[in-house]
Amino acid sequence: MEPFFDFVGHFWWLIFPLSGLFGGWARSWSRASERRHRRRVELYKLRNQAAKVEQASQAQVRQLMDSHDAVNRRWLDYELDVGKLIDFPVMTDVREPLTVGFLRAKRLADGLRPEAPGDITTAARLAEYREAVTSYELAFDVAEREARRIKDSNFTGPERERLATARKLLRIASDAAATPAERQTAYKRARRELDGLIVLPDATLAALEEKIASMIDAGKTPDLHHG
Repeated sequence: MEPFFDFVGHFWWLIFPLSGLFGGWARSWSRASERRHRRRVELYKLRNQAAKVEQASQAQVRQLMDSHDAVNRRWLDYELDVGKLIDFPVMTDVREPLTVGFLRAKRLADGLRPEAPGDITTAARLAEYREAVTSYELAFDVAEREARRIKDSNFTGPERERLATARKLLRIASDAAATPAERQTAYKRARRELDGLIVLPDATLAALEEKIASMIDAGKTPDLHHG
């Protein structure tokens, strides 16, 4: 230790500038530590805010998907109910601009629909999907109101009679009390009456045929004398 004290004894005057230098380093280090701490806090806040924004965006997407599903269900009510389409034939009449508009809006919304809420990651994509769903909902509302307003008034008297006949025949085709042969005959006659008047969507025909086929199969009795 003596060499150190000898050094201090001879160069004691260096203590003051060195202490100032060390003090400056200490203050600089402290300020740098404070800056690093503030950056870490700011980064944490930014990450937390980003997470909240992402959660909010996904909640908005889920809400839009629910609205989209609600309109699809309203349309499905028509697709799966031939009687409803007969009552409001404009809903499938592609000569009607409002019908064409709602079907076009549906295709656009369906095309932009994500598989999952997290698939939409940008504000622009979210805005695009929101606009498509809103347009679809509005177009369907307008088309449905018009269909309910005019009903079958676009048809002539004889055509309205054919629609009424088809409606009665379809009730027979769906009547569990009718025989399988009666149901089949009624269904075929109803299709002939509607031919050229209403274009039934493929989903409508498939649902109707499946329903009638299941009723016909249920009405068949096994052959107890076989073998």
